[in-house]
Amino acid sequence: MVMLAPRFSMSEDRVVPAQHAHRELRRDPPFEIGLSRHLMKSYGPAGLSELYARFLDGAGEVDSLMRRSIWRALAKRCGAGLVVEPGARFRHPETLSIGAGVFIGADAIVQGHTGGQCRIGTRTWIGPQCFLDARDLVIGDAAGIGPAVRILGAAHLGLPADVPVIATDLRVARVRIGRGADVGVGAIVLPGVSVGAGALVGAGSVVNRGVAPGAVVAGTPARFLRWRREVEEEGED
Repeated sequence: MVMLAPRFSMSEDRVVPAQHAHRELRRDPPFEIGLSRHLMKSYGPAGLSELYARFLDGAGEVDSLMRRSIWRALAKRCGAGLVVEPGARFRHPETLSIGAGVFIGADAIVQGHTGGQCRIGTRTWIGPQCFLDARDLVIGDAAGIGPAVRILGAAHLGLPADVPVIATDLRVARVRIGRGADVGVGAIVLPGVSVGAGALVGAGSVVNRGVAPGAVVAGTPARFLRWRREVEEEGED
């Protein structure tokens, strides 16, 4: 994933081609589609969620096949080429719409909610140990969600002040990550935030307000640094 980092000379850097965004998208084999349908018919949603635990942490080919087959069976919609790494978990998968070529990293959690909605765009990459509070979440095509990113969809109001905060009502607010945007490792995106298309959020940032398309932001709270176009032009000097 792209992260804001100290600048080094090209003699110290090493540039390698991107892989996930250029991975060829192919149709899933017919037997896998049939397997997902068979599993749903045989086990139902509750039974499939229980069955998933048997393959949750395995690194073998069969484990990988069963994880993606169960996600496909349970999701509202699921495109071809899904990759689900060991330890990746879901809640309320019936609220998830997953595009083609999506990668879900090891130990990531996609937490849907009853009555909620979550759309994950084509070729999106969700890194290891992410937590996505998918109450009302849309992630655009070819977006990058770095390792250990936290996307939050609700927060306690904290009022009235004479009761514990966790006993106060929740404010649920939609979160949008635009097409081609990248959220750096360990960043936190707070409820109600929209990150514009092609924007870059620096590692470890706390995003508490909207990010304009093509902007580069970083910090706690995240602040505008420059436009991605400016970074490109500097690199041409």
